[in-house]
Amino acid sequence: MEDPELITQAIANNVRAQRAHRGLTLDALAARSGVSRGMLVQVEQARTNPSVSTLTRIASALGVTVARLVEVADVPVVRVVDKSDVVTFRQGDAEARLLVGADMPLILELWDWRLAPGEHHDGDAHPPGTREMLTVLDGELTLTVYGKGHVIGKDDAVLFTADRPHRYANRGQTALRFVMVVAEPHDTHDTHDSPHSLRSLDPQHAQHSQNPREPRDQ
Repeated sequence: MEDPELITQAIANNVRAQRAHRGLTLDALAARSGVSRGMLVQVEQARTNPSVSTLTRIASALGVTVARLVEVADVPVVRVVDKSDVVTFRQGDAEARLLVGADMPLILELWDWRLAPGEHHDGDAHPPGTREMLTVLDGELTLTVYGKGHVIGKDDAVLFTADRPHRYANRGQTALRFVMVVAEPHDTHDTHDSPHSLRSLDPQHAQHSQNPREPRDQ
């Protein structure tokens, strides 16, 4: 299990390095990401454990995945992620586990989602050309894209264009679990300011079942 302080420091180092690599000032990154300059300073100085909302906004503005920002070490040719090293975001009975991610040549993220009965998550529009595909492992998912609902049952799969608002909801009586892949064109980050679809999830913690928490965004 990773030390939460180690993850916080890794985020600080990675954000600072990615910003410097792109020649962005703190003010420029704040403008592109929608995250306040003060919050960025706290993140880069490892003085806060940023929320998934904050991380996805920063990652989107930098053109990298959330996984890249939480990496403790460089990615080898073959990277095996042990279950104890998976970063988990939680809010109430909703849980999103970022299993693994990559940012070249496409931005890719693999997520494991769990929603209790009655829970839902609203996803903002990704950059143009983004696709999501998922399969339901348990329960029944109601996926709404542009106001139209689609029911995806256990063992069913779906592929959809995610550059528009969408919602994942559990309207059933049993727990819902689905695995999702997000595939986003890499070059869209040079021109867009839209955050990833997880920005509205404001978790209680973003470590491996630890519980220190961050301040909210401004």
